[in-house]
Amino acid sequence: MNWASFYAVLSGVNRNSTGIGRIWLSVLFIFRIMVLVVAAESVWGDEKSGFICNTQQPGCNSVCYDQFFPISHIRLWALQLILVSTPALLVAMHVAHRRHIEKKILKLSGHSSSKDLEQIKMQRMKITGALWWTYMISVIFRILFEAAFMYIFYLIYPGFKMIRLVKCDAYPCPNTVDCFVSRPTEKTIFTIFMLVVSGVCILLNIAEVVYLITKTCFKSLPDSESGSKGTFYGHRFSSYKQNEINQLILDSKINGTKRNPGSDKGDRCSAC
Repeated sequence: MNWASFYAVLSGVNRNSTGIGRIWLSVLFIFRIMVLVVAAESVWGDEKSGFICNTQQPGCNSVCYDQFFPISHIRLWALQLILVSTPALLVAMHVAHRRHIEKKILKLSGHSSSKDLEQIKMQRMKITGALWWTYMISVIFRILFEAAFMYIFYLIYPGFKMIRLVKCDAYPCPNTVDCFVSRPTEKTIFTIFMLVVSGVCILLNIAEVVYLITKTCFKSLPDSESGSKGTFYGHRFSSYKQNEINQLILDSKINGTKRNPGSDKGDRCSAC
C-alpha cells in the first residue's frame, strides 16, 4: 500500500483539526505507519516460511499455520489503520463541501477574484455548528475502531504474546505434531509496542472529545451569564425608573395640594 498518498489525503484534515488532533495524527504516522513499513513488515516477512512442523506430511504446515494464525499481524494492522483513519475523511469532505458553498456564494455576489478564491481555499475552518458534530462523530468512531481491533487481537492472540511452540492435530497431519514459530520474542515486542501506541491513540481521542465538549460549554457559558446579567440589570433599571416616576407623581400631587389653599384664599380676597 502507498502510505505516502494516504498521508497526503489526511494532511488536509490536520489543517482543520484541534491541537490534540494534530498530535494524534503525528503519533499515527510516526509510531504506527512508519514502524509498520520500516520494521514490522521485515519482521513478519518470513512468518509463513519460518513456521516449521516436525512432519513431512504435505499440507500439514499450511493447515496448522492457518489454524493458529488466521490473519497476519501486518494485514490486521493495515486494516486497523485504514479503518481508524477513515472517519477523519468525513471531516475533510465536510470542509470541502463548506468551501464549495462559500465559493459559490462568492461567485454569485460578484467577488470571484482569484485572490478571494485562494483565501477561501487556505482559510482554516472553525469547528462549530455542523462541522463540530461531524468532527465529534469522527473522533468517536476512531475510539470504537481502536477498541474493537484491540479486542480482536486479544481474541486471536490471547495475552498478546507470540507462542514459541504450538501443537497441531488438524487433518492431514498424521498425529499431533509440534510446530515452531520464527522469532517469537521479536514479534511479541512489536505486538506490545503497536498495542501500546494504539492505547495512546485512544487516550488522545478521549482527551479530544473532552476538550471539544468543554470548549463548547465554556463558549456558551458567558453568553448565558451576560444574558442573565442583562436581564437582572434591566429589571433593576426598570424598577428604579418606575420608582422615580412614582416619586415625581407624588411630589406633583403634594405641590398641587399646597398651591390650592393659597389660590382659594386669593380668590376670596379678590371677591371681597
